[in-house]
Amino acid sequence: MSPEQFREEGKKIIDWIADYYEQIEDYPVLSQVKPGDISKSLPNAAPLRGESIDDMIKDLDEKIMPGITHWQSPNFFAYFNANTSFPSILGDLVSSGLGVQGMLWATSPAATEVETRVLDWLADMMDMPEQFRSTSSGGGVIQDTASTAALTAIIAARERVTAFETNEEGLHKKLIAYVSSQTHSSVEKGIKIAGIGRANLRLIDVDENCSMRTNLLEKQIKQDRANGLIPFFICGTIGTTSTTAVDPLPEIGKICKREKCWFHIDAASLGTAMLCPEFRHLADGVELADSYSFNPHKWMFTNFDCNVFWVADRRELINTFSILPEYLRNKATESGEVFDYRDWHIQLGRRFRALKLWFVIRHYGVEGLQQLIREHVRLAKEFECWVNESEDFEVVVQPTMNLICFRHKSDDSFNLKLMNTINEAGKIFFTHTKLGGQVVLRLNIGQTHIEYKHVKNAWNIISLTAKELELNT
Repeated sequence: MSPEQFREEGKKIIDWIADYYEQIEDYPVLSQVKPGDISKSLPNAAPLRGESIDDMIKDLDEKIMPGITHWQSPNFFAYFNANTSFPSILGDLVSSGLGVQGMLWATSPAATEVETRVLDWLADMMDMPEQFRSTSSGGGVIQDTASTAALTAIIAARERVTAFETNEEGLHKKLIAYVSSQTHSSVEKGIKIAGIGRANLRLIDVDENCSMRTNLLEKQIKQDRANGLIPFFICGTIGTTSTTAVDPLPEIGKICKREKCWFHIDAASLGTAMLCPEFRHLADGVELADSYSFNPHKWMFTNFDCNVFWVADRRELINTFSILPEYLRNKATESGEVFDYRDWHIQLGRRFRALKLWFVIRHYGVEGLQQLIREHVRLAKEFECWVNESEDFEVVVQPTMNLICFRHKSDDSFNLKLMNTINEAGKIFFTHTKLGGQVVLRLNIGQTHIEYKHVKNAWNIISLTAKELELNT
């Protein structure tokens, strides 16, 4: 494909994407296909001869789109938002077009230096502690997901507590990690991958707000030390998966300092809210953290995948992950004057992820991003009010930000039937969790193009469907 052909065919794809967003509300939000339907529509073997872009676009419409759940629809209220935006898509397109492999500063200086600067911008935009800036002892790096960020923190914590012996000799000590019972499952996976073992992960119970009980944390640490075990890692959360609960970070941070444990903060879902000064109290205690991560690909209008991972002391990361084979040696690295981000995480190869974040921040500006976040929180408050005013529904957990946890006052089976009936109809899509063994419905508000009318429509569908089911029961 020549540059001229690329120009012509590329315009068709851009038009196709723009058309998709203009028509997105015409699709059922949740894909309606059955397992195997998409596979059956695809040839068993690859084509021997090349095919046209027009044929591919035709198959996109006819074979791929039926199997898409429309995460960018303003009627998508499930899980957590994974919102993108046109500036982000364009930035990602430029990144793909450049095809940069940014493992070292030398392999493309701009890929490294733009990333460093953009993450310093974010640290300023969110009023993060000084140690998380590149001009201080730490700095930031873009990971793929919060799961990888957690694993990176766990491995760095493992090496710190064992004086970097584990990388050389393997793990010979019984290390213990601590999370709340509401912490994301990715930390458990990270504990397993890092060789710590799931049996050495302590789940600390939570209070009525689903926040970690630090008195139980202290009690468990004391018991583990008495048994000759070594506490080394504690994770606090800003925005748990089920309810967006926030752990008592200042108390956890003080315990970490006293017990010499690595303190990691997972702010994947709510971290973006720290753009607004009025929400930054949720991050009180962050100055005590060794590492902190949040996902711009969740609520900052930047397409997947893009996780920001800050550390207070970058030397601990570099000492943990640095390997310098002969084929990667170069003058810039040996001078010590540059960051080589391949030393800051697990992977070696890395794409130019910072470009899409750069595009988003420059397009919206700080004020534009703040305005969107505040509007989503306002819409969530509207929905909460409608639930509270209803005789049939109740709010189960006081909302932290843009997630409402609610349920019909009937039993669990009714709530599940209500959710499944609505989702299968395809007009909106939302999900559930379980709290105290009880089914709780979750409605998350954070899509890039969501408006009041979409939230009001969601409530109308939920309340009317409930009444219809009650009549038919």
